[in-house]
Amino acid sequence: MEIQKKSPTQKIEGWGRFPKYNCKVITPHNEAELLNAILSNNTIARGNGRAYGDSAISIKNTISMRKFNRMLSFCNNSGLLVVEAGVILGDIINTFLPQGWFPSVTPGTKFVTLGGMVAADVHGKNHHKHGSFANFINWIDIVDHSGIIKRCSPSKNNQLFAWTVGGMGLTGIILRIAFRMQAVDSAWVRQTLIPTKNLNESMEVFEKSQNATYSVAWIDCLQRKSNLGRALVMLGEHAKAEELPPDKQAKPYSTPKKLNISMPFNAPSFSLNRMSLRAFNSFYYWSQKKAAKNSLVSWEAYFYPLDQILGWNRIYGRKGFMQFQCVLPLANSRKGLEQLLQEVAKTQQGSFLAVLKKFGAQNTTSNFSFPMEGYTLALDFPVKPSTLKLMTKLDEITIAHGGRFYLAKDSRMTADTLQKSDKRVKKFKTMRKNHNIQSQFASTQSKRLKI
Repeated sequence: MEIQKKSPTQKIEGWGRFPKYNCKVITPHNEAELLNAILSNNTIARGNGRAYGDSAISIKNTISMRKFNRMLSFCNNSGLLVVEAGVILGDIINTFLPQGWFPSVTPGTKFVTLGGMVAADVHGKNHHKHGSFANFINWIDIVDHSGIIKRCSPSKNNQLFAWTVGGMGLTGIILRIAFRMQAVDSAWVRQTLIPTKNLNESMEVFEKSQNATYSVAWIDCLQRKSNLGRALVMLGEHAKAEELPPDKQAKPYSTPKKLNISMPFNAPSFSLNRMSLRAFNSFYYWSQKKAAKNSLVSWEAYFYPLDQILGWNRIYGRKGFMQFQCVLPLANSRKGLEQLLQEVAKTQQGSFLAVLKKFGAQNTTSNFSFPMEGYTLALDFPVKPSTLKLMTKLDEITIAHGGRFYLAKDSRMTADTLQKSDKRVKKFKTMRKNHNIQSQFASTQSKRLKI
């Protein structure tokens, strides 16, 4: 069966634009073509390319799932939505928010596919209260190693389900997902912005805000000493219709359409340096500190601020950028975060985007998900030798404090680092070996990390 008239090699990359590979990419249009496209080795599914590194890249056989983009059914009583894996989250929001429904868990971009959300078991600003995406999945359909489509859930084929949710596409091809949305009264978020002077204050705000549905902090990671970890903590709640001003109550699910800013070219490599980052961080911190502490913001502004800058990954220049994201167990979070931020400040290689969140207890339905109870820190760095050296040091600090790393953000970690940070890796590798899928479903990331 001919799947494509052309099967050329094309250059693909993750959102960080590093690393880049020339790959064979196949785009099946239906299940028959999909089954025919799965090879006995080196097959990986790819959604919208929003994983930061190479977790959705195979040089020999990358299967694009973008044609599997249908929304199949929706229950207006329970909020249960059934979709194919290639559906974009933003399209779901545009369809169902006007009807009063919003994703129960969302990552920091709406340009991800639902298959990618399952593979990474994404978390959001509400993890401390509601957990990861796995908590809201009723079932998934997976093409397994033998080419059979299996329906998996926490109660049926539960081990395949548990290894697939958070398994980075290494157990099979995710085909369909049934998950629960949440009912909301409006498209607006009541935001409370709290400036803090240092890390201690920032963590104190998180600890005192356990009842807030959403919480996230932007960290000024160039600060040192008494200002180490100063931040802007943003708490959020879905606004009820009666809480809206009169002019918005008539259309509670309507928000003003903003023109997206586009980054049409690569920024010069010298534009992001310690001086420009320090200037930006200071301006952003003080300008936001002067703003009203309580405000009404649109769903896009609160959940997806970077999505309003199309192609924002070009800010880091032609070579791209790498993201470091770790989670530290609650007991070690304060000391670990202090050391991480001290190391970044000492090298003066500040991150343009530094985000801190608190995680609650992680669900037990997934065997290989990233979150654990504690704090997670995400940092972006341009690709260059000095930042690679810094990130290696950050790896060591994370491991020393019992932390682990988010594979959806990784593009440069070593197999030894992963093995030292996560005792579950051995079980994951054993599972793949026992099912003879260690080579059948594989990405360039899984080969680099030897999983």
